[in-house]
Amino acid sequence: MAGNAVINALVASLCLFSGASAWPSKRQTLTADDIQKQALANAYKVLDGTISDGLTNRKTTCNKDTVSIRKEYGDLTKDERLEYIRAVKCILAKPSKLPAGKYPGAVSRYDDFVVVHMNMTPSVHGTANFMHWHRYYIWAYETALKTECDFKGSQPYWNWGKYSDLTTSPIFNGDEWSMGGNGEYVKHNGGNIGRAVPAGPGGGCVKTGPFANTTIHLGPLSPTMDPALKIKANPRTDGYGDNPRCLRRDVNNFFTTQYLRAVDIASHITSNANIGTFQSTLQNDSPTKAALHSSGHFSIWGDPGGDVYVSPAEPVFWLHHGQLDRHWWMWVNYLDKEIKTRTSQYEGGTNWMNPNSAKGKATDPQWLDVTTPPGTAGIASNQLFSTTAGPFCYLYA
Repeated sequence: MAGNAVINALVASLCLFSGASAWPSKRQTLTADDIQKQALANAYKVLDGTISDGLTNRKTTCNKDTVSIRKEYGDLTKDERLEYIRAVKCILAKPSKLPAGKYPGAVSRYDDFVVVHMNMTPSVHGTANFMHWHRYYIWAYETALKTECDFKGSQPYWNWGKYSDLTTSPIFNGDEWSMGGNGEYVKHNGGNIGRAVPAGPGGGCVKTGPFANTTIHLGPLSPTMDPALKIKANPRTDGYGDNPRCLRRDVNNFFTTQYLRAVDIASHITSNANIGTFQSTLQNDSPTKAALHSSGHFSIWGDPGGDVYVSPAEPVFWLHHGQLDRHWWMWVNYLDKEIKTRTSQYEGGTNWMNPNSAKGKATDPQWLDVTTPPGTAGIASNQLFSTTAGPFCYLYA
């Protein structure tokens, strides 16, 4: 939980932006920073009841004194980064809770989360479930870090638009406070993921930083790295066999310099007025622009980072999807008159592989198998729409 002093300081600073004249006029273009400030100011008004999102109503248990604040990884202190790294390493070392023998590649508690994502991929990508299921999933991971590994912080995120050179960022620079460095450089070809993407400066095993020499066990199931790298195939066609190999990365700036800039983030938020187009353009490339979601994944690339099924085995997955959740939160909250409507918007099918699948309903239950936090199994989708309602109590700073 954020301390009272931190929250009070945030509230005080946001008061500077509470008047209508503080924001750019309609003739001006909102920056990503403007959107973040408006969203946070409005989110505090939702907490205190000044604005309604239609769901938040737990003033005694979720208020400005109890709300958790998620911060960008580079904005964490070095001690906060070390605490997060410690917790992730802790869950990597704990044993799996899945049935013995059913998923041989699930050797750790961390792998349990990877298996859940592999199982759920067709129903939580390109469907009505995409945004809120991943919110639930990230929160479950954060909850496991706290309850099983005594994590004292909040789940950080990676602000896509913050680093033009991702390889030297606090996330990937390879120092003791990072999430590990890039993979070692090995000669390899780029790929074609709807557009030709050149090879990055890595491609090999991660050998620097806290996650050097990490072993990946599950997958690959949908690999995208150059086949000439000869990444081992899984012994099972479903990807659940035990396939020990190194964590590979090909961290690159191809996407951060063209598609993940702050201006791209702001443009996506301000140009989509409903959840259908918002989540569709967030996930699907256009002829001229790579989508934000895939751009983040392929900025890390490698194995398993470039595999849609197994990507959570990459430790930075959670920072990337933390930003995805923040992006949705900003879109919902930055316009005060739209908050209630946008909070509960829900649109799309229920199976990525079937364009004619049944439409999702706001009452559809959501599942996380053995990673489910207590008391939330089968929770209805509409309990996951607000970060300060249902089981949640967090905001983004």
